Amino acid sequence: MLAIKVGSRESELARWQARWVMECLRQAWPDIALRLVTLKTKGDKILDVALARIGDKGLFTRELEQALLDGAIDMAVHSMKDMPASLPAGLTIGAIGVREDPADVLIAPAGYNLASLPVRARVGTSSLRRKAQLANARPDLELVDLRGNIPTRLARMERKGLDAIVLAAAGVKRLNHGRIPGEAIPYHLCLPAAGQGAIGIEIRSGDAKIARLVAAINHPPTAAAVRAERAYLRALEGGCQVPIGALAAVEGEALVLQGMVASLDGRQLLRDFVSGSTFNPEAAGQELARKMVARGAGAILQEVRNYGGSSHR
Repeated sequence: MLAIKVGSRESELARWQARWVMECLRQAWPDIALRLVTLKTKGDKILDVALARIGDKGLFTRELEQALLDGAIDMAVHSMKDMPASLPAGLTIGAIGVREDPADVLIAPAGYNLASLPVRARVGTSSLRRKAQLANARPDLELVDLRGNIPTRLARMERKGLDAIVLAAAGVKRLNHGRIPGEAIPYHLCLPAAGQGAIGIEIRSGDAKIARLVAAINHPPTAAAVRAERAYLRALEGGCQVPIGALAAVEGEALVLQGMVASLDGRQLLRDFVSGSTFNPEAAGQELARKMVARGAGAILQEVRNYGGSSHR
């Protein structure tokens, strides 16, 4: 039996996610043969430049997607927050696994939380979405570009003399066996990136065999929430270039979607929400985007694009 090739980025977290998917597949299909294939993406190669200056969609997905289209791999495992709002022709999301904590977490060696950080504290983050919301909540903070995988960022925190860094709680928990050496930032201060905390499996459209296999991993409540968030992002033409946050909560068939759009400096920040249904989560995303545009989100986003900003992540 030929092994099904599972594509992943090379980072420790990406490999953890791929192995998790592979274990779930083995539990669902005990006789399955799987092989992990790792690739380095553009976002992994360019580590000395802030994402905001690269200005490119698919930084962490394009090489995997090309391998998928070329038949070099049979599925690609992604952090959903890294995926552009629109996929290349010929590819689709085959499944979205159960979501880990979608929050952002502030990690500070001295035990600070966002409220107790000293005035003019230096905080590291690679994300304009986080920077804008942190600047809105604490305009006194000095926000420092910080790239790299989680272990690298933790190591650089001390070398750069940072008081704290902000990371996705999900990644920290996955690499620390559920433990998190920091404090989650409340959602009313910092909404996560669309899809944050969720693992997606990208497959070729029309590949019925792989679609049937990965369907066993799909978690419908998470999938509905992420579909709503991504529809909001897509309707605002967000991609990876603007400070946009989104978070959907699902209870039964009901869905509540929160959204955020901010200027780069955080001085303009719009938030709103809509209620919807898991039967058509994209409708909630589109409705929230219309609501935000009516309140001025379009002008804010155009200003961000004119400036050349990057990264909803």
